[in-house]
Amino acid sequence: MSNSPSPAAPPAHPGADVEASRHPARQEGGWADLFRPPHLTAALILAGGVALYAMNLYFTAALMPSIVDDIGGARYYAWVATGFLMAAVIASMLVSRVLGGMGAARSYTVGFSVFGLGAALNAVSPSMEMLILGRVVQGFGGGLLAGLGYAVIRSALPDRLWTRAAGLVSAMWGVGTLVGPALGGLFAQLDAWRWAYGLLLLAALVLAVLSPRALPREPRTARETAPVPWFSLVLLTLSAATFSVGSTLPPGFATVAAVLVGGVLIVLFIVVDRRGKATVLPQLTYHRANNLKWVYLTVAALCAGVMVETFIPLFGQELGGLGPLAAGLLGAALSVGWVVAQLFSVNLVAERARSLAIRLGPVVLAVGLIIYGTLQVGEASTVRMIVFAVVLFVAGAGIGVAFPHLSVAALRSTQDEQEGSKAAAALNTTQLIAYSVTSAIAGTLVSMGGPSLLDSARYMILGVAAITVVGTLTGALATPGLNRSKAASGR
Repeated sequence: MSNSPSPAAPPAHPGADVEASRHPARQEGGWADLFRPPHLTAALILAGGVALYAMNLYFTAALMPSIVDDIGGARYYAWVATGFLMAAVIASMLVSRVLGGMGAARSYTVGFSVFGLGAALNAVSPSMEMLILGRVVQGFGGGLLAGLGYAVIRSALPDRLWTRAAGLVSAMWGVGTLVGPALGGLFAQLDAWRWAYGLLLLAALVLAVLSPRALPREPRTARETAPVPWFSLVLLTLSAATFSVGSTLPPGFATVAAVLVGGVLIVLFIVVDRRGKATVLPQLTYHRANNLKWVYLTVAALCAGVMVETFIPLFGQELGGLGPLAAGLLGAALSVGWVVAQLFSVNLVAERARSLAIRLGPVVLAVGLIIYGTLQVGEASTVRMIVFAVVLFVAGAGIGVAFPHLSVAALRSTQDEQEGSKAAAALNTTQLIAYSVTSAIAGTLVSMGGPSLLDSARYMILGVAAITVVGTLTGALATPGLNRSKAASGR
C-alpha cells in the first residue's frame, strides 16, 4: 500500500497569488497577518461559530438543575443533551452540500440564524418538551457552524494562513470547555437561565450580520451539490443515537449491549459509505494510497481523551476533597493545556516538524492519562492534586501540539477544492462521533467500578487512555513523509 502524500493544494483565496508574488519568501503568515484586515473578520467568524457550538456542549449542563427547578421535566434530563448532539451530527454530515449550494457567506448566515432560533426557543420554553425542541434546532445550527469552521478556511483565507486559522478554530474546542461551564454556572447562580440563551441569541445575530461582509458569497461549483447519502447518514445517526441512549441506561447488560450495537452500526456505516456513490466521508478516506483515514482516526483518538473532563470534577471533589470551584478548575486543566500548546504548535513551519507534532501529540496524551489514572488514590493530598493538574495540563498539550496540523493535513489531502473542503468538514463529524462513542464507553467504565468511586476513576481514566493509545499508531500512518525524510537523510 502506497502512502505517498497528495501534493499541497493551490491557494483558494482570490488574493493569494498576488500576495505570494509580492512576498515570494514568505511561506507562512503570522498571527498579526491573521488578525488584521482583510482577514480579521473572517477569522472571527470561523472561530466564533465553533466557539458557540463547543461552549454549548457544557453550557446547558450547568444550567439544567435551574431549568428543571423552573419548568420541571426531570425525566427528560438526558434528552436535552442527546437531542442537541444528534442534530449536530446530522448537520455536520451535510456541511459540504450546504456549502456547495449556498457558498460560504450564506451558509454561515443560515447556520447562525438556525442556532439563534434554537436559543430563542430555549429562552422562552414553558416546558421541557419545548426546551428539547429548541436544543435540537440549536444543535442543527451548531453542527453546521462547527463543520463550516474547518471547511471554509480554504476559500476564505490564503494558504499561508491555513495553519494559523486551523489552530484558532480547533482551539475554540478547548476554549468552549473552559467558558461553557463557567458562564452557565454564573447564569445559574444568578437564577437567570433564560437570559443565558438570550446572550447566545445576540452573539449569533451579530455574527450572522457580519458573515456576508467577510466571506465569499457565491456557490463555488454546481457539482458540489451531490445527492445526500441517506443510507449512510441513517446508519451513522442510528449509531450515534445508540451510543447516546446507552450512556443514559442503568449500568449493566443494557449499556454494554448499546455500546456493542453502536459499534456494529459504525462498521456497517463504513461498509455502506465506502461502496456508495454519494458518501458522508470524502472518497479519499477509502483510497489505499491516501492517508486521510489515518488523519481521521488520529483526530478521533485525541478527541476521546477530552471526554475524561466530564468526570474529573467529580473525582476531584469525592477523592481529593476539593470544593466545586477548585474541582472545576482541575477539570479544565486538560483544555488549558490544549489551548496553550496549540498557540505554540501553529508556529511550526517545516513539514518534518509538523509530522513530528502529529506523532508526538497522541503519545503525550496517552502517557499523561495513564499517569493520571495510576496515581488515583482514595484520599488525595493537596500536593497530589497539584500533580494531577500538571499531568492533565501536559496531557492536554498533546492534543494542542497535533491538532492544527491534522486539520491542515486534511485540507491538503487533495488538490481538488471540493474534496478538500469535504475532507475538512468531515473533521467535525469525526469529532462528534468520537465524543459520542467515548462518552458512552466512559459511562460504562464508571459503572463497572460499582460502589467504589476509586475503582470507577481508575477504570474510566485508564480505559480512555487505552483508546488514545490507538492514536500513537495512526499518527505514524498519517505522516508517511517523515519516514521518507529519515531514509533520505540516511537515518
